Amino acid sequence: MKFIYPQTCERCLKETSCTTMSIFNTQMICDICIEKEKNHPNYKHAKEVEAQQVKHGNYNFPGIGKPKDL
Repeated sequence: MKFIYPQTCERCLKETSCTTMSIFNTQMICDICIEKEKNHPNYKHAKEVEAQQVKHGNYNFPGIGKPKDL
């Protein structure tokens, strides 16, 4: 039996059963907020910067920062 514990999205503060870390910062966010991120113009840049950081051994990169319009 699988138990799903309610969680709260750190961005929209709504209850959810699943969260994922934001590409822009270290917030744990819901699927709706993830989709909003993926549609943001800076998303591709944030992914590229994170990939560069990991390539250089920085596995604790906090992200480029959440855009004000997100």
